[in-house]
Amino acid sequence: MPLKEQQKAPEFELASTSGTDFKLSEQVGEPIILFFYPKNFTKVCTAEVCEFRDAFSEFRDLKVKVVGVSQDSISSHHKFRKENKLPFELLSDPKGRVAKLYKATVPVIGMNRRITYLLDKDLRIKAVYENMFTADQHVKQMLEQM
Repeated sequence: MPLKEQQKAPEFELASTSGTDFKLSEQVGEPIILFFYPKNFTKVCTAEVCEFRDAFSEFRDLKVKVVGVSQDSISSHHKFRKENKLPFELLSDPKGRVAKLYKATVPVIGMNRRITYLLDKDLRIKAVYENMFTADQHVKQMLEQM
Protein backbone atom coordinates (compact mmCIF):
# COMPACT_ATOMS: atom_id res chain seq x y z
CA MET A 1 0.00 0.00 0.00
CA PRO A 2 1.47 3.40 -1.01
CA LEU A 3 2.01 6.37 1.29
CA LYS A 4 -1.06 8.47 2.06
CA GLU A 5 -2.06 11.80 0.59
CA GLN A 6 -1.21 14.85 2.73
CA GLN A 7 1.68 12.96 4.33
CA LYS A 8 5.08 14.67 4.26
CA ALA A 9 7.24 12.93 1.65
CA PRO A 10 10.18 11.10 3.25
CA GLU A 11 13.55 12.81 2.82
CA PHE A 12 16.16 11.10 0.66
CA GLU A 13 19.28 11.70 -1.39
CA LEU A 14 20.18 9.64 -4.47
CA ALA A 15 22.64 9.76 -7.36
CA SER A 16 21.11 11.39 -10.43
CA THR A 17 21.72 11.43 -14.16
CA SER A 18 22.18 15.21 -13.76
CA GLY A 19 25.65 14.49 -12.37
CA THR A 20 24.85 15.76 -8.88
CA ASP A 21 22.98 14.04 -6.10
CA PHE A 22 19.26 14.72 -5.90
CA LYS A 23 18.23 15.70 -2.38
CA LEU A 24 14.48 15.97 -1.88
CA SER A 25 14.67 18.71 0.76
CA GLU A 26 16.42 20.96 -1.77
CA GLN A 27 13.35 20.77 -4.04
CA VAL A 28 11.02 22.77 -1.77
CA GLY A 29 9.10 25.39 -3.71
CA GLU A 30 8.22 23.38 -6.79
CA PRO A 31 5.83 20.47 -7.24
CA ILE A 32 7.41 17.16 -8.22
CA ILE A 33 6.24 14.03 -9.97
CA LEU A 34 8.23 11.20 -8.39
CA PHE A 35 7.62 7.94 -10.20
CA PHE A 36 9.02 4.56 -9.22
CA TYR A 37 9.39 1.90 -11.89
CA PRO A 38 10.88 -1.62 -11.91
CA LYS A 39 13.59 -1.78 -14.57
CA ASN A 40 15.21 0.07 -17.45
CA PHE A 41 14.83 -1.36 -20.97
CA THR A 42 11.76 -3.47 -20.21
CA LYS A 43 8.65 -3.09 -22.33
CA VAL A 44 6.22 -1.58 -19.81
CA CYS A 45 8.86 0.57 -18.09
CA THR A 46 10.02 1.98 -21.41
CA ALA A 47 6.41 2.76 -22.31
CA GLU A 48 5.94 4.49 -18.96
CA VAL A 49 9.00 6.73 -19.18
CA CYS A 50 8.07 7.60 -22.76
CA GLU A 51 4.59 8.62 -21.57
CA PHE A 52 6.26 11.02 -19.13
CA ARG A 53 8.62 12.19 -21.90
CA ASP A 54 5.73 12.85 -24.28
CA ALA A 55 3.85 14.85 -21.63
CA PHE A 56 6.95 16.64 -20.36
CA SER A 57 6.06 19.99 -21.91
CA GLU A 58 2.70 19.93 -20.09
CA PHE A 59 4.42 19.32 -16.77
CA ARG A 60 7.05 21.97 -17.55
CA ASP A 61 4.32 24.50 -18.38
CA LEU A 62 2.71 23.71 -15.01
CA LYS A 63 6.15 24.15 -13.38
CA VAL A 64 6.21 20.54 -12.16
CA LYS A 65 9.52 18.69 -12.03
CA VAL A 66 9.50 15.05 -13.23
CA VAL A 67 11.87 12.48 -11.70
CA GLY A 68 12.03 8.71 -12.22
CA VAL A 69 13.47 6.23 -9.70
CA SER A 70 14.55 2.62 -10.19
CA GLN A 71 17.17 0.30 -8.76
CA ASP A 72 19.22 0.44 -11.97
CA SER A 73 22.74 1.90 -11.92
CA ILE A 74 23.53 5.44 -13.04
CA SER A 75 25.34 4.07 -16.12
CA SER A 76 22.22 2.09 -17.07
CA HIS A 77 20.11 5.21 -16.47
CA HIS A 78 22.36 7.27 -18.75
CA LYS A 79 21.95 4.73 -21.57
CA PHE A 80 18.20 4.42 -20.98
CA ARG A 81 17.78 8.19 -20.85
CA LYS A 82 19.77 8.71 -24.06
CA GLU A 83 18.04 5.90 -25.97
CA ASN A 84 14.59 7.23 -25.08
CA LYS A 85 15.46 10.95 -25.27
CA LEU A 86 14.24 11.60 -21.74
CA PRO A 87 14.26 15.28 -20.72
CA PHE A 88 14.09 14.55 -16.98
CA GLU A 89 16.37 13.10 -14.33
CA LEU A 90 16.54 9.44 -13.39
CA LEU A 91 17.67 8.51 -9.88
CA SER A 92 19.55 5.38 -8.92
CA ASP A 93 18.33 3.54 -5.82
CA PRO A 94 20.45 0.35 -6.11
CA LYS A 95 19.51 -1.14 -2.75
CA GLY A 96 15.86 -0.06 -2.98
CA ARG A 97 16.19 1.95 0.22
CA VAL A 98 14.16 4.92 -1.04
CA ALA A 99 11.61 2.67 -2.74
CA LYS A 100 11.04 1.04 0.67
CA LEU A 101 10.54 4.47 2.30
CA TYR A 102 7.88 5.20 -0.31
CA LYS A 103 6.26 1.74 -0.03
CA ALA A 104 7.21 1.17 -3.65
CA THR A 105 8.68 -2.33 -3.44
CA VAL A 106 7.15 -5.72 -4.10
CA PRO A 107 7.34 -7.73 -0.86
CA VAL A 108 9.76 -10.68 -0.85
CA ILE A 109 11.09 -9.90 -4.36
CA GLY A 110 12.28 -6.40 -3.43
CA MET A 111 11.72 -5.08 -6.97
CA ASN A 112 10.22 -1.60 -7.43
CA ARG A 113 6.48 -1.35 -7.89
CA ARG A 114 5.04 1.07 -10.42
CA ILE A 115 3.87 3.94 -8.19
CA THR A 116 3.67 7.63 -9.05
CA TYR A 117 3.54 10.37 -6.43
CA LEU A 118 2.68 14.02 -6.97
CA LEU A 119 4.36 16.13 -4.30
CA ASP A 120 3.23 19.71 -3.73
CA LYS A 121 5.64 22.63 -3.38
CA ASP A 122 5.95 21.87 0.37
CA LEU A 123 6.84 18.23 -0.41
CA ARG A 124 3.56 16.82 0.86
CA ILE A 125 1.95 14.01 -1.08
CA LYS A 126 -0.86 15.54 -3.10
CA ALA A 127 -1.78 12.47 -5.18
CA VAL A 128 -0.77 8.83 -5.62
CA TYR A 129 -1.39 6.45 -8.48
CA GLU A 130 -0.37 2.79 -8.50
CA ASN A 131 -0.75 0.33 -11.33
CA MET A 132 1.93 -2.31 -11.80
CA PHE A 133 0.80 -3.67 -15.13
CA THR A 134 0.02 -0.64 -17.25
CA ALA A 135 2.06 2.42 -18.03
CA ASP A 136 -0.42 4.62 -19.82
CA GLN A 137 -2.49 5.89 -16.88
CA HIS A 138 0.23 7.35 -14.65
CA VAL A 139 0.61 10.59 -16.62
CA LYS A 140 -3.14 10.99 -17.11
CA GLN A 141 -3.83 10.51 -13.41
CA MET A 142 -1.17 13.06 -12.41
CA LEU A 143 -2.37 15.69 -14.92
CA GLU A 144 -5.91 15.31 -13.56
CA GLN A 145 -4.60 16.16 -10.08
CA MET A 146 -2.96 19.46 -11.13
